[in-house]
Amino acid sequence: MSRPRIVIVGAGFAGYRTAKELSRKARGKADITLLNPTDYFLYLPLLPQVAAGILEPRRVTVSLSDTLPQVRLVLGEADGIDLDGRTVHYTDPEGTGGTLGYDRLVLAAGSVNKLLPIPGVAEHAHGFRGLPEALYLRDHVTRQVELAAAADDPETCAARCTFVVVGAGYTGTEVAAQGQLFTDAQVRRHPLRKGMRPRWLLLDIAERVLPELDEHLSRTADRTLRERGVEVRMGTSVKEATSDGVLLTDGEFVATRSLVWCVGVRPDPLAESLGLPMERGRLLVDPNLQVPGRPEVFACGDAAAVPDLENPGQFTPMTAQHAWRQGRTAALNVAASLGAGVRRPYEHRDLGFVVDLGGVKAAANPLGVPLSGLAAGAVTRGYHLAAMPGNRVRVAADWLLDAVLPRQAVQLGLVRSWSVPLDTASPELARVPGRPQPRQEADARSGPGAATEQETRPGRSATGPAAPAVDETELGVPAVGEAEPGVPVVEQTDEWEPTEVASAGEAVISEAKAREAAEQGPPEQHAPEPAKNQPGGEPAKRQPGPEPAKSQPTPEPAKKQPGGEPDKVPGPVKRTDADPAEGDS
Repeated sequence: MSRPRIVIVGAGFAGYRTAKELSRKARGKADITLLNPTDYFLYLPLLPQVAAGILEPRRVTVSLSDTLPQVRLVLGEADGIDLDGRTVHYTDPEGTGGTLGYDRLVLAAGSVNKLLPIPGVAEHAHGFRGLPEALYLRDHVTRQVELAAAADDPETCAARCTFVVVGAGYTGTEVAAQGQLFTDAQVRRHPLRKGMRPRWLLLDIAERVLPELDEHLSRTADRTLRERGVEVRMGTSVKEATSDGVLLTDGEFVATRSLVWCVGVRPDPLAESLGLPMERGRLLVDPNLQVPGRPEVFACGDAAAVPDLENPGQFTPMTAQHAWRQGRTAALNVAASLGAGVRRPYEHRDLGFVVDLGGVKAAANPLGVPLSGLAAGAVTRGYHLAAMPGNRVRVAADWLLDAVLPRQAVQLGLVRSWSVPLDTASPELARVPGRPQPRQEADARSGPGAATEQETRPGRSATGPAAPAVDETELGVPAVGEAEPGVPVVEQTDEWEPTEVASAGEAVISEAKAREAAEQGPPEQHAPEPAKNQPGGEPAKRQPGPEPAKSQPTPEPAKKQPGGEPDKVPGPVKRTDADPAEGDS
């Protein structure tokens, strides 16, 4: 008898924990496959420290192959699931398609950036969901401070050292807190014009910072930010983003080259493409994390709407704490469905939250005990070290070095602006010229089709009863292209199969052209043009070629090929925060 096949889609907090627990439980009695676009698990809560130059990028990444030796890793992005055929279709990093069969499926695809219908945001803002975005932000902030220090125009200097963060949840609060310390350290070595210092603004339509947490944590974070010089503006957001700055909802125009979008996340579109019952984009599951009507399919993490047994009628929020523990429950229930163990429902109470505010400052309430200052900072870092599945010594070493040595503020130039667009369905992957883009982009943009304000306000659902607030920072797991529910994905190709009708039509056209050529003279004087759009035919002369999709890096056309253009570097997304001096455009 063959061993059961278990496929896990996504290696975020939920997917990684599921794979780890299943490998222990199975003990070689099942084939476990983990499908993920990258070969690492990203510990997202420490990503702001990467952007601030405290931690090196590899410190927050944990190797999947090293820590999951009994799990088969397949690099790729899921682009479709055939529930009846029990197969997962995926595309690997080189654009090659593949298929994985399963007896049990665990969907833990996570979440992607959420956009609101605000003009200019998709073109001029960057998110903070993956390692490429953190690396870009670190380079971008460093570059802006250096260019501001060398600027002769006071207005240009002020615009370059002004940074706007939208969203005062976990991510936005920590990015603003760490960013202010990072830029203040830089200007001590690259002084700005007399009387000027970096300016950070934190915006949110909510009434207070960290609205999803208790008031003690909110007050502590707000006080720390204001003492540090961050301008905290509640009840305010961005009305429009332009090439010169942002127009706020209160009517003020802020000149800036930097807009960081941390307003929240939405579940990965892969869940919606299955055509199963949903709750605000999340796949509905029972307390055992099984999909009703599909007992072989389990879902957990941001992609799943898990009933909150502690609060009947509600669903568990999208936090790393819940995703990590849901992963363990999913693993136990998958094993139970195969005859090993007993099923159990997911039930968990929050043990408290920690928010790192940079330096020795933090806000925490472990087990409900409110802490601030140095004590909260120690608890916060201790919690992160305990929660990380690897790299603990390296992370602790970087923290020690940061405490005794100045940070290295240099531009590596590894990630460009166009490599990390905001409206991407794959924030964990940076775009590379010439690499195929296997997945569609997320539909939520700053225009028609973007998420509405009603859909994104905490505690409000456009289609049902009130839902809990969505945590925008904790989970960072891969996303896939969005497909319409119930509609199979059809592969598009420029090639077509000739048919008898087509062949007959070609014969008629060829005969007509031959008669025309005979009447007009020798072929060399009046050479007929090949039929347009026919295989082997060159395009008509002086006809404009198809324009490449905007904001998409296009591969270099082959040299000396018909219709090819001279050598060009693929054009990046045109961003206003990058002028020719920056090298981002």
